[in-house]
Order: sequence, then C-alpha cells, then structure tokens
Amino acid sequence: MLSRPKPGESEADLLKFQNQFLAAKAAQAVKVVKKADKRRGDLGSGEDERPPLQHDRDVVMLDDFPDVPPPLTPAPPKKSKFKSARVQFDEDPGEQLDRSDQHITAVFSKIIERDTSTANVTMPVFTGDAFPRVFHRSEIKTEAKSAAGKKSIFAQKIAAKRAAEVAQISSLSLEEAEQTNVGPAAADAALPSEATETQFLRGEEDKPAGSVHSQRSSIVTGKGLGSLGGEQEAQNIHKENLEKLQSMSQEQILEEQKRLLAQLDPGLLAFLKSRRDGKTTGEGESQKQHERPGKLLHPETQPRPQHEAEETLKAPLLQKPVMEVEEGMEESLQTEAGARMEDITGGDLPVKPQKEWLHMDTVELEKLQWLKDLPEPRQKKTKKAMQARFNLKGELIPPDKDLPTHLGLHHHGEEAERAGYSLQELFHLSRSQVIQQRTLALQVLGHIVQKAKAGEFASSLKGSVLRVLLDAGFLFLLRFSLDDPVDNVVAATVHALHALLVSPDDEEYLDKTFSWYQGITVYPFIPNEGEEEEMEEEDENEGQAPTQKAPGKRPKDENKPDPEVAQYDAIKGLLKTKILQRMRYILEVMRPVPLVVLESLDILTRIGRHSTEACSRILDCPRLVEMVIREFLPTQWNPKVAEPGQLLTSLHGVPCATAMKLMRVLASGGRNVAARLLNKFELKSRLGRFVAEDPKDLPLRIEEAIRMNTEAFRLWAVATGYGQACDLFGDLYPVLMKMVPSLAQLAGSFQENNSLFELSVQRATAMVTLLTQVTQTASCRAELQAQLSRSDAEGGGQIPPPPVTWSQVSGFRPIIEMQLKGCLEQITQLEIWQALQPLTTAYVLYMAAYYSHCNQQPSVNPIDSLEEVEHLTSALLLPLLSQPVMQNLWEMLRPCSAVCNPLTCSPAPESLPSIVSLSCTGGKPPMSLAGSKSPFPFLTAFLVLVDSIITVHKGLVGKYVSILDVKGVTDYLLQSWTADPPSITPSSAWLLSHEYHFQYYVLSLAQKMAGTCPDYSQHASLHHCVAMALLSRLLPGSEHLAHELLLGLVFNAKLIPEGKSGGPEAADFSDLLHLSSKAKPAQPGSAAAVPPLPSRGALLEEAYQHLPLIQACYLSHFAYLEPALVRSRDVYQGRTHLIQSMILPEVKGPILPSDWPFLPLINLYNSVTGAETRWAGLSSLPLDLVRTVTQNLQWVLLLETWRARVLQGISAAAKLARLMCVFLTGSDLFLEGPVHCYTAALLSLYCQPKVLDSLNLDAPLPGLASFHDLYINLLEQFEGVSFGDPLFGIFVLLPLQRRFSVQLRMAVFGEHVSTLRALGVPLQQFPVSLEQYLSPAEDNLNLLRQYFQTLVTGTLRQNWCPVLYVVAVAHVNSFIFSQDGTTQEADVARKSMLQRTWLLADEVLKRHLLYYKLPNKESRVGFDLYEQLPTIRLKYLNTVTKKQPKEEPFASDL
Repeated sequence: MLSRPKPGESEADLLKFQNQFLAAKAAQAVKVVKKADKRRGDLGSGEDERPPLQHDRDVVMLDDFPDVPPPLTPAPPKKSKFKSARVQFDEDPGEQLDRSDQHITAVFSKIIERDTSTANVTMPVFTGDAFPRVFHRSEIKTEAKSAAGKKSIFAQKIAAKRAAEVAQISSLSLEEAEQTNVGPAAADAALPSEATETQFLRGEEDKPAGSVHSQRSSIVTGKGLGSLGGEQEAQNIHKENLEKLQSMSQEQILEEQKRLLAQLDPGLLAFLKSRRDGKTTGEGESQKQHERPGKLLHPETQPRPQHEAEETLKAPLLQKPVMEVEEGMEESLQTEAGARMEDITGGDLPVKPQKEWLHMDTVELEKLQWLKDLPEPRQKKTKKAMQARFNLKGELIPPDKDLPTHLGLHHHGEEAERAGYSLQELFHLSRSQVIQQRTLALQVLGHIVQKAKAGEFASSLKGSVLRVLLDAGFLFLLRFSLDDPVDNVVAATVHALHALLVSPDDEEYLDKTFSWYQGITVYPFIPNEGEEEEMEEEDENEGQAPTQKAPGKRPKDENKPDPEVAQYDAIKGLLKTKILQRMRYILEVMRPVPLVVLESLDILTRIGRHSTEACSRILDCPRLVEMVIREFLPTQWNPKVAEPGQLLTSLHGVPCATAMKLMRVLASGGRNVAARLLNKFELKSRLGRFVAEDPKDLPLRIEEAIRMNTEAFRLWAVATGYGQACDLFGDLYPVLMKMVPSLAQLAGSFQENNSLFELSVQRATAMVTLLTQVTQTASCRAELQAQLSRSDAEGGGQIPPPPVTWSQVSGFRPIIEMQLKGCLEQITQLEIWQALQPLTTAYVLYMAAYYSHCNQQPSVNPIDSLEEVEHLTSALLLPLLSQPVMQNLWEMLRPCSAVCNPLTCSPAPESLPSIVSLSCTGGKPPMSLAGSKSPFPFLTAFLVLVDSIITVHKGLVGKYVSILDVKGVTDYLLQSWTADPPSITPSSAWLLSHEYHFQYYVLSLAQKMAGTCPDYSQHASLHHCVAMALLSRLLPGSEHLAHELLLGLVFNAKLIPEGKSGGPEAADFSDLLHLSSKAKPAQPGSAAAVPPLPSRGALLEEAYQHLPLIQACYLSHFAYLEPALVRSRDVYQGRTHLIQSMILPEVKGPILPSDWPFLPLINLYNSVTGAETRWAGLSSLPLDLVRTVTQNLQWVLLLETWRARVLQGISAAAKLARLMCVFLTGSDLFLEGPVHCYTAALLSLYCQPKVLDSLNLDAPLPGLASFHDLYINLLEQFEGVSFGDPLFGIFVLLPLQRRFSVQLRMAVFGEHVSTLRALGVPLQQFPVSLEQYLSPAEDNLNLLRQYFQTLVTGTLRQNWCPVLYVVAVAHVNSFIFSQDGTTQEADVARKSMLQRTWLLADEVLKRHLLYYKLPNKESRVGFDLYEQLPTIRLKYLNTVTKKQPKEEPFASDL
C-alpha cells in the first residue's frame, strides 16, 4: 500500500508515486460516479468512462473536453432530462414489419390518384413520322418566363414547343367551326360573362369584349382555404362575380371600373395586374384558344405569330401607366407602343436585343439607353453658370472639355454627357454601402479641399468651395465617416479632415517665428464670434462704458446643438462630437499606416492651438496622451528604422517629431498643462533622452532625428518659460556645454538649397532659444529667494526658487558672443547671411535677455557689466551699424511692412470664419514681414539688445543716435502712422504683433534720446505721432507696451515741441486769420458769471503745462486693464514663475478703443448718470469731476490743434456726441469756468466748414445705440438746467440743420417746444452758417405746420430764439409763396397759411412772413425784407386772399 504524500515532498516525488501506483495496477481507493447530464443521453451510455491511462507518460485528462476544437456550428438542441422517465409502450410488431418492408407490393399498396377533373387534356399532333422528330433547342423560340416560378432551359423549350402545337390544333378547330357556320353572334352569346369580366379586370390595356379568359379567377385562388374546399370556394366566388357582371350594362361596368381604379392603391393595382399577366403568360394564349376554339371569331382575336405575342408582353413595360383610356384611344396607344418598340429594337441602340439570349427576354429601355453613345458636351461658351465637376484628383473639369469614357469619370447622374463628379454626387457617394465608393468619394473631397485652400478655384468658380461644403454639412460628414470600421475609409476621412483643418504652411511659419522676439507666445486660433454672440455681449455689458470690454464670457455652448456651434467654431463643434475619443481609438486600436498617424497627430496639434480649453480637453481625454507618448515617443525602439532602404510600415513604437510637437503645443496651453505633461506623463525623461544624444547617434533617419531633437529643445524652452524642468538643465549642463560650442561649425558647412543644413540651423536656433528662457528663469532666483526668506520669517507660503543659478547660465555668454561675432562676419556674403539670419537673431535675443537681467543679480559686479556692454558696443554693434548690409535692411522696412502693405496680411480667398488660418498657404512672398528677406526679426532683436545695453549703461545712448537718423527708418515711421492699419484678422494679428514690437523699441530708443540728448528735437513730432498711432493699434497681450507708451512717450512734453516753439501763438494767429475772408463769429458767452473767454493759444499753453496731470488722469481711467497689464508685464519682463500661459488673449480688436482720448469723459458720464436720477441732478459736483473733465478737454484740444491727423479715425459725429457728455454729466458742470472755456474752444474747431461738411448724424456711431435718443436726453437736460446758456444752446442747434433727420427738428418743435423759450443764442455768436438750416426748402408738411403754429401763437419769438425764428420764417415764407406743383393737401395747406398770414393781427410777424427776402446775420432780425413784394408774389397773394372774408378765425389745427 502506498503511503500518503508527506510535507516536504516535491512534485517529482508525486510523479514517482503515480508511476508506482500505475505499475502495481492496484484498485482505486475512490470510485467516481458521474451523474447523468441533462444535455446528454441516459446513464450507462458509456460516455462517462475514462480512456485508459498511458503508462509511458503523464497525461492530464479533462472531463468532457474534446481533443480537437469544436466546429463553429450552432449549439445542439437541448435534451430533456425527463425524457427517459416517460412511460413507453411496446410498438406493435406488425407496424414494425410494415415499416421495414421494402417489397414492391408495399410500395403500390397506398396509391392516391390525382384529381384530373379540371385538368386540360390535349391530343398529340398527328404526323406522318413513326417517331417524334428530334429537334434542337435553337429551332424553338423560348417562351416568356412565368411568374409562378423558375423553369430550366429545357422546360422552357418544351413548353414553347407544346404551345406551338396547341396553336396549330386551335387553327384546325377554327376551320371546322367555320365549316359548321357558327357566326360571331353565337361566339358572343357563348361567353358574355367571360368577355365582360376580362374587360373589367384587364382595364384599358385589353381589348373590350373580344378577349378570352379562363374559367378561373386571376385574383381569387383559394389557396389559403385548403386543397379541395378552397378551390371550390374560389370557383363559387368566381361564378358569383360573373353573374353580377352579366346583370350590369357596359356603361355600368366602365363606371364601376373607374371608381375602383380611383380607390385602389397604385401599388396594389400594379400587383393585381402582375398576377393577371403572370397567369396569362403561364397558361399561354394558345392554350386558352384551344379550350374554346369555336368561339374566337373576331379578326383581332385570332392567333398571331409567336414574336407578335412577345412584343405584346413587352409593350406594357414601355408604356406609362394610364388610369383611364377611352375606347377610341386604344388604337392610338397600340400604334404608339409599336412605334416605341420599333425604336427600341431598331438601330437606335448600340446593342440589339436577341430573343435567343439567355435571361434577356425582358427588355428594359432605361438600362439599354445607357448603352447608347453619350451626347456631345457643350462646346460653345455660354454666360449661363454650370455645375462644377471634378476629376478623381480634385481638379476642376472645364464644362466644354470632352474626356474619354475609359477614365471612369462618366456615370448615371445628372448631365451624363459631362465627365466628373459634382459635390452633391460626391456627398451621396460618400454614404454608399460599397467600401470602395465611400473611400473614393472621401479621397476626392480631400483633394478638392486642398486645391480650394490653395486658391486654384478662385478664378474659375463663383463663391467659395469651402463655404459651400461646410454649409452642406461636410464637417459632420467627415465626423460620421471617421466612425467607419473600415481602415481605408478612416484613412481617407483623416486625410480630408487634415486638409480642411490643418495648414502645413501655417505650422511651418509658426515654427519659423518661434525663435523671434516673443515668438514663443501665440494667439489662440479662436474664430471671431458671430453677430448673435456680439449682441448678447452688448446686452450683458449694457450700462458699462462703451469702450470698456467687460470680461464677459462666451455664450455657453453646452445647450446648443453641434451644427450651430460648428457654424462659428468648427473645432469647438468637433470637440462636442467626442472626436478626441475617436482619434484615440484610431491610433490605439486600428493602428493605421504612418501617413494617417502623422495626419492624426497634426489634427490634434491643430485642435490644441485652438485655446487653452482645447489643450485641457486633449489632456483629459482618457488614455490619449498616454498612448501618444507610449507609442510615438518611446525611449527604446527597433534600430532598423534608421536603415536607408528600410520601408517604414508602422509608426507605432518609433519616435515621431510630430508627436513631440503636439506635446509642445499642449504645453503652451498653460503652466498646469505643462506640469502634468512633465510629471504625470513622464515627459521629462523623454526630453532627456532626445536632448542628451546627438542627432547623428539616434537610431533614426538623420532628417527625423534632427527634427526630433529640435522639437525636444522647443518643448524644453516652453517648459522653462514657466520655470519648470530646470532641474533637467542641471543634469544636462555638461551636454549643453558640449553642444553649444559646436554650433560655430554651421557657418563653415553651408550648402545652398540643402535641406539638412536648414534643419540644423533650426535645431541650433531652438537650442539658443532654450538658453534664453533658462536665463530669464535663473534671473528670478534671487527675487524668489528673498521672498522665501521673508515668508519663512512671516510664516507665509511662497513660490520656491528655480533649481538653476545665474552662474550656470552666465557661462554661456562668452560662447554665444563669440559665435555671434562669427555670424556677423558672414554678413557680407549674402547667401550665408540669409541662411544664418535666424540663428543670428536667436544669438542677439540671448544677449539682450542676459544684459536686461544681469544688473539685478547680487553676484554680478556692475562695473564688469558696464565694461562688457562697452566692449560689445565697440567691437560688434557699432561696426555692424556701419555695414552697407544694415543700410539695406533699414531700406527694406517699408516694402516688407504689414502696416504699409495691408494686402500682405489679407485673408486667403477660401478663408473660413469658423476655421482660423494664418493665410500662409503657398508661402509668404519673400518681400513680406514673414518672408525670407524680411528684416524685421533681426532688426527687432537688434533694437531689443540696444535697449538693454543703454538701460544698463546710459552713457552709451549717444552712440546709437544714428539709428533714428537713418532715412529708411524715418520713411518707414512716417508711412506707418499715416497709413490705415489692416483690419484685425487672425492672420493680420499674428504679423502685426511682431511689427509693433519693432515700432515700440524704435520709440523706446527715441524716449531715451529725448531724455539724454539736449539737441533731440528733429524727429520728436514724428515719434510722438507714431506713439499715438501705435497706442491705438496695440493688440491684446501687449498691455505692458501700451502702459510704457503712456508713461514715457504719449504725454512726454519733449516729444511735443509745439508747446515751446510758438505753437500757442500760431494757434491764436490762425484764429485771427480764420483762414477765410469772413469775420470770425464771437465766442459764445456763458450763463455763469465768468470772465471773458481766453484765447485758444492760452488754453493750449495751460494744457501743455499740465501734461503730467493729464497723464495721471488717463492712467487712472485705464485701471480696468490692470489684470491684463500684470500678465503682460510678466511675459515681457521674463518673470517666468508668474507666466500662466503661452497663449495670448483672444483678439477681438485693439486694446484701447479708437476714441480713447474721450475715455475719461465717457466713464464719468456713465458713472454720474448711473448715480443720479434723470430730472434731479446732484446738489454739488465733486472737485475731481471738474478736474477730470477739464484735463480730458485739455488733452483733446491739444491733439485737435497739434495732432489733428491722429484723431482722424474718429468721425465728427462721434466727437460731437462725446462732447455732449459734458452737458449730460452733472447738472451745472458746463457752467464751470475751465470746462466752459475748453468746450467752447473745441466747439469752434468742430464748427469749421470742413468739419461740418463731414458731419453725418445718420450713420451708426460706435458705442452709441441711437443719436436720436442721445439728442432727446440733451433736450431734456437743456430744459432742466441750461439757464439759457448760449454754449449749451449751440449744441442743441447743431443737429437741427436741414440735411439731418427731420425727426430731430420735430422733437424740438413738437414734444420739447418749451426749449424755444431758452434757446437765446445770438446770431453773432452762432458759428454755423444759416444756409445750412435754410437750404433746401423744407418739404415736410407737418413740420411746416408746426413752424407756422409756433410763430402765430408766440411760442417762437425773435428775441427768445433768434436762430430758429429766422429758420421758421424763411421756410414758411418759401412754402406759402411756392407755386410748384405738389399734392392737393400741400396746396390747400399753403393757401390756408397764406390766407391766415394775411389776416394776422401781429403786423410785425405778418410783415416778416410776407416780406422775407434773404438771411443776414448782420441784420437785427437776422434777415432782410422786401420793401415791396415782387409782382409775381403780389399777384399770387391777391389771387389767394381776394375770396377770403375779412375776418376769419385762426384754424386750430395749424
């Protein structure tokens, strides 16, 4: 007996025991009894017995587990476990014997004969042959297929032969019937019911009363009622129908037929006819004729040849279904059918159908017509627009081009003669069930999008192809196709989506400008909001300053449908469709080919450029970023991919520079995103992997290795721009110290048109940009260390200092300086200089960043810094300025400027508002701001370095004064500020931001020159004008530059030399001359007791002296920009630990509004009108309010006098509306002396003839909903607090000129007629010519009646309102003496006015109205009078008044 296993025994011992047990053949200690399985049979079937165990090897047996895999067939039916328990009876032995008996007697014992009582029996045809003649099947015409079922070819031939025999017998029987003198009447009487029923059922397509029908119904068969009983019941129903038809007349049958045909469904009617036709075809006409041969007596019913019967069967397929046919039309229909049949079988078709062809017995005309030759395309030119068609490459096919059909461009669509596919057909084809068709359609659409974005269709097509596609739902068509499970369809969809969203040229230029000054920051690719969103924002911001842009949020898109969101933002619409999850599935699960992978990564990069929110969405997508880093940024991969002849079939598991670029774009979305990428997704280890190793040593193709290394440096630069990944700098410091000196070898390895050299320059530029960002981060360490020490003492939390010191980065300065010197030595060799210019620009920017922060470091000796900058100036920069190449660069500023050449940054022809593009498709011209010959990147970097040097060493300012004297610079500045800036678009904003950097540093140099050089005045006015223009144009993200302009340039008295060089005196002299022969009107007085108004020169001199106070006033009113200013300052000053994102704010327009000089006045108006009620003013005005308004008016007066061109962008109506806020702010603010003086001075400027001619109050004004509403508020304020002030009155009178809206004059003479009592502006003080109010004559009848009514009632008097009195008298006089043709109402009104004027009791008014001649301000009443009326007027007066009674009361309706 074997012992049990003991603890400690191994598996080998167990196997040994098993072999001993098997060798002993001992009985098993345990017997396994297996229960019956309900899915198996009975117990004891032997299925539970195990096979004998093998002794030669150990075998593990599994119960009921088959040796081979089971076949993939449906599971066997379940067996009941109760089946064996059922009661079973023994079977009868006799039945068992009968069932197994196979004798012939058993076979014949149960014979059941078929019922042949109703079967048709035909006799064979008698022939003289002993045996039937053998025939070939080609000798017999095949009969038409029966609808009952399929027949073999042999059966069809036999049936046709028998039908021919039956037809022969029928003809013989017909001859016998004729011999027995059976007439047609007997035939009609024999079958009246069959003929009538046939006519009723067959309708218009059969002959009336002459057709033969079987004794069975074609519709009711009785199959559903059983075999015998059902057939009998159907026969009874058939007989009842026949009896019913016999009792009806022919007219009743036709009427009932029409009624049924009108009630039945067309589909059901066609089905019934098909059953009838099938039954007729199955039985055959000849067989029916054989049944009753003696009854076919009409000639049209006699048997016809077989081919004629087939033509009759085909004829109904060629005819259009007609619901009613009169008997007289049957013959014409048959003739038409025969003619059409003749056309079909004639020579019209290229293939003539043969009756012997198999399965071609049914002719389908519509299909056979496609075999015909295509009609010739239109050859002649026509003015009619034609549908655009494209070939398979997406190229537009001219409408008159005849292409061969073997190209596969002709199809069964519209305009079949024209080759190509229309957009509608491609859309339809893209949803086909055939995979190849879907793929082909998407590929063609992708090619069309590519060519449309390249502008190839701009001159050939009307409208925009891309707009048509998006309006038709192309974006969502691609999104639906992206969900296709087929790889080819997904690949074509990704290609089309890439063509629509991604612009490779845009990405190329963004990479190019990455190393420019502030090129690491970019604007988001967010489309401008639509009109609806703008209206919503206006409603939200109502009540705020019209120039203040409240931080209103974009309308919530969560509740909007995807198509509505995609209409104004395609990327946001795609994000709502969960495209990120689908892209992850495609890359992770479907694992497409390398091209699809690269295009997918480009699409993700384009989505990331949309906004910070989009970057966060990509980062939050489950497994997307992890998968991209794992699959396309591995640290280990197969080195075979670097072999030259190796075909790369998959990018998975291979490093990809596009994936690294995607990470860089995502990191630009914000410091939090960058931190998550570096730490959570372990991107820092990837950076070290691809930075530490030289591209030549990477097991990748050399081009891809350089790109990967370049993108790794750029990503690292973005991370260090946030103060992150600086510990990696310490780890790789030896590697960088080895790499940076090797960059000097690039100049010696130059080869023209060498792509590898260009990639190497980009890599070197990215490396230097990294050093620049690290230098800025290291410069913050001292500040953060001091803050950390203070916070430890105070117990507060602070940002820890970065793990990189200034001593680490300062070691690179001598190396960079030497390499910069080497690059500048190549400046005379234009080709090498052109190739090395990006690297030289990066060197210069590094030196500028170093010297802008070196003085802030405690470890730096200031004296050493001064010596270094002196050496740099004398050794490099000053010799560079004397180079002829530098002169050429200055001269190229104007040709390459985007401001001076707005067309260079205009949107592309196929640009879409919902998809932002930089319009770089096809490349920028060489002579443009982003072109290959642009001087802006290098000159901007040069000026940044100069600004840093003279900030450190102010004694070197005079060394660079020659820059401002360069003719190219002055010409550029002059043209830049006088030219109208381009409209703000994503493409223009990207370019303008770089050009504005150049302008700012030129002005910064001018500011330092003005502060240190006593003789600086030559270009002061020019620089001040440029500063004013630049301040109005700076875009969001440049708030720091705007603040610096306000602090040092805009209000700098040294840049306004007119204040000291006789400017005030010149203004007074100009006012004296008035530039006209007319005497200048006296300045308006004031209702307050103020001294005489000072001259404009005195006011200008006072304003010039108060420039510091004016500057403080404006800075306080720009306080709402403080948060944006802080963010912008951190970016420009390189405070990397405070930078939140490399994506700039969304561009909706400039930072400041165009009318920013009036901003304090507008802000005060909004605040005061919001704090007080309309009719009750404040009891007393605060002192700062008067001071603020005065300073605002002083600055506006100074600009209007000495910088009038700067304010040309503000319309005269807008200026007048802003100036009206003086009277609407507070109750008696306009009565304050300074306010009154400066307002009057500005009014005199705005009332000059040139300004008045440009005044247009009907045009919409920015920041103002309606000028009419503003004027009504002004009238109400005048009625309440004016005190008859003449200055206030002039502002009320200005909009009442004849050319402006009549509603304004109706408001004064209607609802606000009380203002006429206080509008006492003397004619001598009124600065506007009266002709502006009197010409042309008034034609509004209601206003004329109001003029007349106010005059005769005494509401309007000459001593109360002299100006409007002259206006009313002149217009009434012109109206009452007018004899021009007019309407009857106007004619009655003017005669009535003339009659009432003649009857006036006020002789003075009567004389003024009748004897008015011309306006004259010098006259006491303001106009001249006739001494005697002209003859014509006197005659007309007598004619009108002679029929009038002497006394007539005044009409009240006038």
